[in-house]
Amino acid sequence: MSNTKNFYINGQWVAPSTPNDFDVINPSNEEVCATISLGSEADTNAAVAAAKAAFSAWAAVPKSDKLDFLHAVLKEYNNRADDLAEAMSLEMGAPIDLSKTSQVGAGIWHISNFITAFKDFEFDRMLGAHAPNDRILMEPIGVTALITPWNWPMNQVTLKCIPAMAVGCTMVLKPSKIAPLSSIVFSEIMDAVGLPAGVYNMVNGDGPGVGTQLSGHPDVDMVSFTGSTRAGALITKNAADTVKRVALELGGKGANIIYADADDKAVKRGVLHCMQNSGQSCNAPTRMLVERSVYDAAVETAAEVANAISVGPADKEGRHIGPVVSELQYNKIQDMIQKGIDEGARLVAGGLGRPDGLNRGYYVRPTVFADVSNDMTIAQQEIFGPVLSIIPFDTEEQALEMANDTVYGLTNYVQTTDHAKANRAARVLRSGMVEINGTSRGAGAPFGGYKQSGNGREGGVWGLDDFLEVKSVSGWVE
Repeated sequence: MSNTKNFYINGQWVAPSTPNDFDVINPSNEEVCATISLGSEADTNAAVAAAKAAFSAWAAVPKSDKLDFLHAVLKEYNNRADDLAEAMSLEMGAPIDLSKTSQVGAGIWHISNFITAFKDFEFDRMLGAHAPNDRILMEPIGVTALITPWNWPMNQVTLKCIPAMAVGCTMVLKPSKIAPLSSIVFSEIMDAVGLPAGVYNMVNGDGPGVGTQLSGHPDVDMVSFTGSTRAGALITKNAADTVKRVALELGGKGANIIYADADDKAVKRGVLHCMQNSGQSCNAPTRMLVERSVYDAAVETAAEVANAISVGPADKEGRHIGPVVSELQYNKIQDMIQKGIDEGARLVAGGLGRPDGLNRGYYVRPTVFADVSNDMTIAQQEIFGPVLSIIPFDTEEQALEMANDTVYGLTNYVQTTDHAKANRAARVLRSGMVEINGTSRGAGAPFGGYKQSGNGREGGVWGLDDFLEVKSVSGWVE
């Protein structure tokens, strides 16, 4: 990868103004797999200046031409699918089969869905029949700073870059410093399609450096950030002085309510969903709330499923889970498992340390705690690892109250064959998304949360709206 130490600014690959090497660690073996450079304020300013200079011309490009660019990005993304898969597997530990399907596939899904949404999107609308001379004009917000995480790299990069580009914004992407390689490939994709210089820019860096410089920059009109709630709060505070828009997709502590009449696969489905991507998903169902009459059976099933999950290197083919992303993340998860033990939860699968036979790499044992109370640390704090907490409940009302008893509100899950009960739960649950009986949300559905899970919505028309200003005009005569 020839551009590892370079940034993409104003249509060119450029060297950093001041070299600042940073080693990218392969979490499967703890070895250096690449070295990037972290940007300085001069690099940030250059990228923002390029985006600002390009904005007016790009905003004026006809919708049909922008749509052609979206199709070109999708085609080139597919051409580079193997490169993207290998990069994500190497940098953040997704098993190669998962990387080729889900990690790369997420980007294909989002680009395709944005193309569909964009085709019929109206930027110029009548207010209504009651006001024939009033128009609503949807206009690009301007220069956008797009700060993405390490856990689903292309999922988040495409959810931000593609709608920003489509509606006429210019952008500066700052990917995670510990998983930057796939974003370098993505930048090569954006370069290959021939976007006008300055429309898309990418600078590697850390949060306190480039991230802070972008969120407080006077020439940045919007920040779209995905990551921890703590970091999202800091970004919001830093952005306040310039009163820019801040869109946040943050943490989660999803409840998965298993009623006694749930289908036979509900518990297994919930465990596997929790453990997918080594538990490193903000929308993972990490709290399993189980009706008392089926609780013991559910605990037994969950333990069996977790114990059957294999763990191994990311470059190995198969349906195993890989390592977690870093030593910092590994240690955090170990501390949380110890906290669960110390607070009296019953460990029924997994536990401390690496799985047998793996003595190097950031591998975590798929872990299940039973007899958890909702006020325990492991039930309230986001662990971001393959750790499930099982909590019993007695009544429908108690289950919903516990599910909502969290600072988060991203995704909740309901398992019951009683459709009326499922619908009641969906209305009461305080979260941006609810999934019933393992049914995935449809193409173009909005992704985002309530409370400390963030604000704004990504995906489909909602994802386009996030990057637009609304202008109200009166006295309009055709």
